[in-house]
Amino acid sequence: MSDTTQQPARKERNAWFEADARLKRRHLADKRLRAYGIAAIVFALGMLATLVGTILVTAAPAVTQTMVTFEVEVPEGSVDPANPSGGSYQTMLNASIARIFPDVDTPRELRELRQLFSNGGQYQLRDKILANPSLIGGTVSITFPLSDIGDQLHKGVIDRNLPPDFRRVNDAQIAWYDVLVERGQISTPLNWGLILNADSRFPELAGLRGALVGSFYALLVCFLVSFPVGIAAAVYLEEFAPKNRLTDLIEVNINNLAAVPSIVFGLLGLAVFLNFFGMPRSAPIVGGLVLSLMTLPTIIIATRAALKAVPPSIREAAIGVGASKMQTVGHHVLPLAMPGILTGTIIGLAQALGETAPLLLIGMNAFITAAPDSMFNPSTALPTQIYIWADSPERGFTSRTSAAIIVLLGFLVCMNAIAIYMRKRFERRW
Repeated sequence: MSDTTQQPARKERNAWFEADARLKRRHLADKRLRAYGIAAIVFALGMLATLVGTILVTAAPAVTQTMVTFEVEVPEGSVDPANPSGGSYQTMLNASIARIFPDVDTPRELRELRQLFSNGGQYQLRDKILANPSLIGGTVSITFPLSDIGDQLHKGVIDRNLPPDFRRVNDAQIAWYDVLVERGQISTPLNWGLILNADSRFPELAGLRGALVGSFYALLVCFLVSFPVGIAAAVYLEEFAPKNRLTDLIEVNINNLAAVPSIVFGLLGLAVFLNFFGMPRSAPIVGGLVLSLMTLPTIIIATRAALKAVPPSIREAAIGVGASKMQTVGHHVLPLAMPGILTGTIIGLAQALGETAPLLLIGMNAFITAAPDSMFNPSTALPTQIYIWADSPERGFTSRTSAAIIVLLGFLVCMNAIAIYMRKRFERRW
């Protein structure tokens, strides 16, 4: 009798223990899942911090530029006041350098001494005299960059303690540099030339102005083409197009185009815009058209999603008070969907800003020493400028490449921040 009464109780205890064990296993599984998620986030943040930190450390030398100041004598007969651009400014600058180093007299030593100074000094002297011809016959103070090796020597990139065979400067050049430091002629202001100068073969003179202007023109063309065309296509497909096999095929192709590699759009632009229509090579107008083809699917998909988010009651209410289909879409649905549309557009433009492959195929990686005056002139863009500098053998372009990456990332972060703000600012909950 006692065995029959204790058996159900034993089964209940066993069932309770099993249920408790299962509950503990579920809790452990939940904790493991949370731990995996936290570990993944920490790993991602660590890799991001490593990437950004590496870029910042590499770009640090490009923040400042080592400059040298000289007092240059401009003799009366050395420059024609009627044609001041034809003066021998390099000769005047060499004479000023020779006065500081009178012991340097052999051609080899003079050549090694000149390697410490940038080739841009003569142009700065010329520009000063062109701006003020009354300086002819007097003394002009100019401040121009040291050369790439002088800049790296000042910033410690070149270790002067290494044997001469393992560094780019010899002992004599280090001694000449020390003389300039002792005389107080060396300074390191902020390198505004990185933004204000156009590209150059010399790292100390190279800047991003041409790339910034070229990217602006290309994005402007991309926006003017893709924004109205993308919205019009999305509105038609979502609000007016009949649901049949043709529209289904169009929708599938639009979704597929959003996943096509960007280099394919570059090949399309090369074949159509350059070879067939004969448009100018390396021009922002062509780059903008290629980027607009790549951005269109993103804008269409984002616009359709924003239109779908508008409740059907809005459409029904507008039609109920006598509005036509066009009035319903134009006066009610489209304004309510505009925050989502603008968000998708900005994200698409941000993606276009960082594209390199399609611009390389249409020639926007040419060496351009001046910023373009219009969208029809040859130009580069920020991504292609980074590619050009990264491919350059000069050591000075290493820090400038990282600095250009920081500038590009800054624009991308700003554009994504604007998209997030607009989504939060104009978001409506139904």
